Amino acid sequence: MLQTETISMIFKEQCQYFVSGKTKPIQFRQEKLKQLKQLIIDQENEIVKALNEDLGKCHFESYLSEIRIIKKEIDHTINNLKKWVKPRYVSTPIEQFPGTAFIQPQPKGVILIISPWNYPFSLAIMPLIGAIAAGNCAIIKPSELTPNTSNLLAKLINNHFDHNYMKVIEGSKETSQELLKEKFAHIFFTGSPSIGKIVMEAAAKQLIPVTLELGGKSPCIVDNNINIKETAKRIVWGKFLNAGQSCIAPDYLLVNQSIKSKVLEAIKEAIKEFYGENPFQSPDYGRIINEYHFKRLSALLPQDNIIVGGQVIPQENYISPTVIDNISPNSPIMEDEIFGPILPVLDYDEIEEAIAFINQRPKPLAIYLFSNDKTQQKKVVKNTLSGGVGINDTVMQYGVLTLPFGGIGNSGIGCYHGKASFDTFSHYKSVLKRSFWFETNLRFPPYQGKLKWIKRLLG
Repeated sequence: MLQTETISMIFKEQCQYFVSGKTKPIQFRQEKLKQLKQLIIDQENEIVKALNEDLGKCHFESYLSEIRIIKKEIDHTINNLKKWVKPRYVSTPIEQFPGTAFIQPQPKGVILIISPWNYPFSLAIMPLIGAIAAGNCAIIKPSELTPNTSNLLAKLINNHFDHNYMKVIEGSKETSQELLKEKFAHIFFTGSPSIGKIVMEAAAKQLIPVTLELGGKSPCIVDNNINIKETAKRIVWGKFLNAGQSCIAPDYLLVNQSIKSKVLEAIKEAIKEFYGENPFQSPDYGRIINEYHFKRLSALLPQDNIIVGGQVIPQENYISPTVIDNISPNSPIMEDEIFGPILPVLDYDEIEEAIAFINQRPKPLAIYLFSNDKTQQKKVVKNTLSGGVGINDTVMQYGVLTLPFGGIGNSGIGCYHGKASFDTFSHYKSVLKRSFWFETNLRFPPYQGKLKWIKRLLG
């Protein structure tokens, strides 16, 4: 772990670098984004290797969820940056004549990014793209639970960029605690609600704005007006991607009871189609991050009602894709986000019942609905509150860079992606500019006899 004095020195030097104004020119920002993209392209095999060593991810999954999305974000940001940085002119009232008003985006300063272990590469780089685009300096603290990816991030950033501009600081939770003592311009945290509260508490002591990308129990409603086979495939893919360790994975199913048996059978077939008879041998199925989370998830497995899966191999931190039927709403597995390859299934009669069930619980990061009924779609969108909604698919909404991504309440504060990332790391300064060429003197003392004219002219 870096010494406290070293962390303070790094932060102080970044503050000085920011004040110098070097990060502000648009050309500088675009060049750094292009450099970052080229590094990722050049190091794709090393990135994939690190992710495989940490999480058992295959090349396809790593490219899709950790590499491609970053390259697309960088391209989108570079292509739109000149438009984003322009001042936005707004109307002015008559009493301000002659005057113009505009809103000018400006960089905030030195940003702290604390990234998680489940998507350890992309969730460190995605917010960094926004910080660079907005003209800031940045310190990134990757998760110590994925040491290979953390070390690779440190090499990529620290060996190719000025430390005074951006730097990766590796370490344990104690390192994070030391970083949180510094007065950053903004803190961006991705992780669990419990740690998010600690980050927010530390930030509040210094009035530092935060973005918290958390999680929660994202429900998936399955209506009876669907293509059952395609629905099952999309649910299975979204749930068991990264071995279920995704903050926007479907956490549990609410299935219309009239088609429940058919949906469960289709899910069984999809798991078999994707991962074979024995998913342990599949090159496309990952592992649980560590022993602690393996034991936590294993404790959630019931003795009965497992309709598929349930196999565990402790020495490999392996839990097979598992589906559990007849779950009680009060079961321990329904208390907190599962964050693993276990899918509980509940049923409902009418859509209002499913909506009520969701609304009785903390606001999730995502709600999924499978239905071809536009009335049902409107009901769910209108009558629930969540970070986002996915209709007839899972997880894919994360890849739409023009959609802000973030939670609400227990699932997070603030959002990012595309323009939303630029907005998050920018301060929008309000500016009024007036001319000297016209002045009525009505607003200046003495006021005697002027009020009637103010009322007549301005109301």
